[in-house]
Amino acid sequence: MATLLKWMVPWEFSWVFLAIFLSTCVLYLRGSRRLPVSFGRKLAFWIGMAIIYLSLHTYLDYYAEHEFFMHRIQQVLLHHLAPLLIVATYPATVLRAGLPLAWRLRVLRPLQRSWPWRLISGVILNPLVATLLFVVFVLIWLVPSLQTLAMLDWRVYRFMNWTMLISGFAYWSLVLDHRPHPPGRMTAGLRVLSPAVTMTPQILAGAIVTFSKTDLYPIFEICGRAFTFNVLTGQLIGGVITWVPAALIESIGGLLALRQWLRLSRNGRLPRRPLRQPTLRSSATTSPSAE
Repeated sequence: MATLLKWMVPWEFSWVFLAIFLSTCVLYLRGSRRLPVSFGRKLAFWIGMAIIYLSLHTYLDYYAEHEFFMHRIQQVLLHHLAPLLIVATYPATVLRAGLPLAWRLRVLRPLQRSWPWRLISGVILNPLVATLLFVVFVLIWLVPSLQTLAMLDWRVYRFMNWTMLISGFAYWSLVLDHRPHPPGRMTAGLRVLSPAVTMTPQILAGAIVTFSKTDLYPIFEICGRAFTFNVLTGQLIGGVITWVPAALIESIGGLLALRQWLRLSRNGRLPRRPLRQPTLRSSATTSPSAE
């Protein structure tokens, strides 16, 4: 029992994270009682939420700060798996239903119509911006100097984790959008192709780390490693995690997007290109004039 409590106690407590996490849980519980939500959707949502909590607010965070391959596991969970699981359940309508009606009318609706909300959502959910941020935030935190900075400054470390989580949610909400385009921001075909594009630079970065013969991240030696096996072995495992599981999760995301594409096509909801009408050359018909 003491061992279990040790694992559940946060390594670094955060009131902000706890407030956001508990508020989301309460809203989903309330909304799932008001709307019919299948067991599979509920299960995927709660697994995703559990992954986020375990990654950020338990003793697992200690190992992520003291071992490179554990850090890579944490980042893959936050950036790929948890957002994919949660977004695949389409929780927005359930969370909205969890709000009291007065809050929806007096707070949520005016907020969604305000220009700051529209500006921020328009930028973050822009397909090009969301896709670039999804890849950039993986690559930029693999830069040794930035990795060192994140491990030495808790504010940078938390910023790193939040950027991974938010960019993951923004990207997967576009790829797994169940609506046609428009109003969806991505076309159905682009949603299927996008994961294949975004996984390529991550595979290359993972391969570079995997096959490196030097210790790229000595900061973990300075902070004190959580395990005693060879440094390069841990780095190799971390590179493989960046490479293989991340690509596998993105492949699953692409298959889910393909499933949505087929569903939209089967239901006749994909926009069809108007058929080109043959150009009729109007020839002036000259009627025989009486001479």
